[in-house]
Amino acid sequence: ALITVIADCYLAGVSTRRMDKLVKTLGINALSKSQVSRMAADLDEQVEAFRHRPLDESGPFTFVAADALVLKVREGGRVVPVHVLVATGVNAGGHREILGVQVTTSEDGAGWLAFFRDLTARGLSGVKLVTSDAHAGLVNAIAATIPGAAWQRCAVHLMRDCMREAGSWQLRRRVGRIVSQVFRGRDAATVTAMYHAACDMLEGCCPRAAAVLEEAEPDALAYLDFPPTHWKRLRTNNVQERTNREIKRRSRVVQVFPSTGSLVRLAGAVMCEQDEIWQESRYFSEVRMNELYDDGRTRGIDGPVDWARLEAEARKMLESGLELADRVEAA
Repeated sequence: ALITVIADCYLAGVSTRRMDKLVKTLGINALSKSQVSRMAADLDEQVEAFRHRPLDESGPFTFVAADALVLKVREGGRVVPVHVLVATGVNAGGHREILGVQVTTSEDGAGWLAFFRDLTARGLSGVKLVTSDAHAGLVNAIAATIPGAAWQRCAVHLMRDCMREAGSWQLRRRVGRIVSQVFRGRDAATVTAMYHAACDMLEGCCPRAAAVLEEAEPDALAYLDFPPTHWKRLRTNNVQERTNREIKRRSRVVQVFPSTGSLVRLAGAVMCEQDEIWQESRYFSEVRMNELYDDGRTRGIDGPVDWARLEAEARKMLESGLELADRVEAA
């Protein structure tokens, strides 16, 4: 019973010092870090089974989101950063599921390629869209292992990439306000027109940001090929970012992991727990998932469009949004 309590506290992110105070009330004089680690090792079997389970039993997975986070591990007497690669999928029933968790020494193309090859070997199939940031190794790995799947460049990461091209903080703020409005349109033609208008506006104040936004257009607007009810959750990588924060929250008290194995244990156990929580509800309702297969539903840009008029209106909307933001800030 004591070992179970220690393992649960370890998973919840309780520090060794607090665990020591806890067990002293039970008559145990001291509890070292090594003892906590050995007791938490009971999680290893459960974590390994979760990380290597077949995916074809709950698949196919229509949508996938992937991201990495950096944590510190002690190796050979040195503290080195390592990358935790995590992928989340949404299956045909609309349920979210943690697809995989791996730890690599660097977030390079080889690490992501091995990660996605493991996912496909375990049964990942049916993927229509993968959402992630624009990391070159990640994008190449997606193209190599999941042919036929579209890639959506996260709109939030794209906005940050554009803001980084601005020099002053005032200009960064203006760039962010322009780009953030682009993806609020309710139909594909309006979103596309606002995207083009944003590129023109950025060309006048920050040409380098305009170049980034213009080059990213095909990948940043890939979500428009899906039903509008899916857009809000497909255009960003927020679902994976929120999942990564669970690992960060539990690992904050550790700061530096004594080994890679201990990091895999904690990250895997946290993701296993998160996966169980997600099974209680759907991420997309059954009705919304059925919209993917409704041939009569309008997708993308339907019919002829007066682009000159629409882009002029889009520019007015963007300028009105900037004026409103300035007035609110001044107030």
